[in-house]
Amino acid sequence: MQRIEFLGCPMDVASMSDTVQSIHNSITEGRFTQHVVVNVAKIVNMRTDAQLNESVRSCDIINIDGMGVVLGARFLGHPVAERVAGVDLFHELLKMSAANNFSVFLLGAEEDVVASTAGKVANLYPGLEVAGYHHGYFWDDEISLVKQIRNSGAKLLFVAISSPMKENFINRWQDELGVAFVMGVGGTFDVVAGKVTRAPKWMQNYGLEWFYRVLQEPRRMWRRYLTTNSKFAWLLIKEKFKR
Repeated sequence: MQRIEFLGCPMDVASMSDTVQSIHNSITEGRFTQHVVVNVAKIVNMRTDAQLNESVRSCDIINIDGMGVVLGARFLGHPVAERVAGVDLFHELLKMSAANNFSVFLLGAEEDVVASTAGKVANLYPGLEVAGYHHGYFWDDEISLVKQIRNSGAKLLFVAISSPMKENFINRWQDELGVAFVMGVGGTFDVVAGKVTRAPKWMQNYGLEWFYRVLQEPRRMWRRYLTTNSKFAWLLIKEKFKR
């Protein structure tokens, strides 16, 4: 995979198949892999959040999630062919895990959501072993949760907690988790459980998933996206003029 630097953020230019194959190889060879996806909001927030910046930079694989990042990188001359969306990679890795007898642990979201997700992925991917799951409200006793994950024997850990909490949690405990692969998946469990619907494919392709989220939750989302998208556009313009 080719690693580039874009607006102060390192990221890997890779296809979905290349990413899955790289993760499969790491697991079978016994190498720990810390994974993260980056989108517009994360790139903007990394510039002012030193801990998030460190957590992202410490990852072994940094995939490009949002189409906004893909289009922005192309605007600055980087040859990015496609994005690797976190929710799509999640499903591809579950399929790979079922085929290779790799057990998984699901962490995050509300109790009913993560329980529903565990049941649905087990049905979607016959043979998949869900070694355990836990909701995302454990901050008063992180050590016990880390021990539960380690004792489950899971090979892959998926963390569905909002940024920057998930990135910092993963970076803080990576040596204690006992898994071969760990990835933050944001709101993926909400999508799998049917609590949130994903944007239509055409909106995904045009980088309008953020707008779909605003339509779903306008009071909560409009200010966040207005702020980060505006900052991202300004950063792109400044960088273009520098060049």
